[in-house]
Amino acid sequence: MAAELLSATPKGKLIVSGILFWYPLAGVTYQFLHYLIGLRRLGYDPYYVEDSARWIYDPRINNTTPDASGNIAAIAPILEAHGFGERWAYRGYYEDGQCYGMTEGQILQLYRDADAFLNVTGAQEMRDEQIGCARRLYVESDPFAAQVRFAQGDVNTTSLLTAHDTHFSFGENLGAADCTVPIERFHWFPTRQPVVMDLWAHAGGAVTTKYTTITTWHNKGKDVSYQGDVYYWTKDREFQQFLDLPQRRPVSFELATTVDADVQQLLCRHGWGQVDAVSISRSFDHYRTYIQNSRAEFTVARDQYVRPCTGWFSDRSVCYLAAGRPVITQETGFSKFMPTGKGLFGFQTMDDILAAVDEIERDYEGNCRDARDIAAEYFAAEKVLQKLLHDARLA
Repeated sequence: MAAELLSATPKGKLIVSGILFWYPLAGVTYQFLHYLIGLRRLGYDPYYVEDSARWIYDPRINNTTPDASGNIAAIAPILEAHGFGERWAYRGYYEDGQCYGMTEGQILQLYRDADAFLNVTGAQEMRDEQIGCARRLYVESDPFAAQVRFAQGDVNTTSLLTAHDTHFSFGENLGAADCTVPIERFHWFPTRQPVVMDLWAHAGGAVTTKYTTITTWHNKGKDVSYQGDVYYWTKDREFQQFLDLPQRRPVSFELATTVDADVQQLLCRHGWGQVDAVSISRSFDHYRTYIQNSRAEFTVARDQYVRPCTGWFSDRSVCYLAAGRPVITQETGFSKFMPTGKGLFGFQTMDDILAAVDEIERDYEGNCRDARDIAAEYFAAEKVLQKLLHDARLA
């Protein structure tokens, strides 16, 4: 996609911050590129700035490191290709950390000049420099944990949330009667992952017969205890409830996930295909092609989204929809806010999944059209970001 020109008279400067350089895999890259391109299309002058005291994650060594040069080399060309060559910065705010892209002086001046700072995923710690921005928007991609920690009096969470003047969450159902997430002090505006539709238009390659998803099988260290119960972050607990799915319908199911030999054998015994997620996600183009050429997505959601009925929806599933690929995903309450039953299906039980597969196979082309229509109507970057800026009283 050719870089677009910035409006001759931009509406204002906006900083987007997050984990683009910290976690340089394609799903995250698309997540932030959708924000940057969408804001530019609305007439703003967006910048990406990552200015963190944490070391970056380097997928080549599967560990953290203070040397960000490899991640910069992977991500900077993508930003430049989409017209952000002069509008990005990474500063390692730790001993011997380096600054890339914009200079430190330019970063500090941008903080003073910007109309707003969008802390997408809430990953950027807020120091005096960031707090000096005129407006500070917390854009939460993972509901539940921050609200619980705030309710429990966690000092770090309280400090982070109070450093922002406006709060958004992908948990669209927060505050509803059927949602058990504790809401205290802050008003949480609902928002969604924006998607740039033309980035995902199918290029005409052969579509496989596989229902796929790209995911992490097991996570550690992010479970949350609340009111005497444990709410889990890892997805393997959810997938294991539906392991015999491939034996129930004559279609193929594949997980792009990085697992050990024992899990590989478990999946194989139940009829699942499995490919390495990191090898797909290291390549910006390979990740997109994998989604575009899938027949549909089947995936689960984390317990922290499901049990509290948060209304969360996956940024990766949005990409499947935008590519015109039907999505079957675990119900979190999202079906209150967008249509399901064709193109998009929420499930609670195995019977729900089987009915969704049957509907997709009954009218595949129709479900593909509806999937892309849902993405265009409910997730298009221009619509999602216009509403976000309006709710923040910036537009």
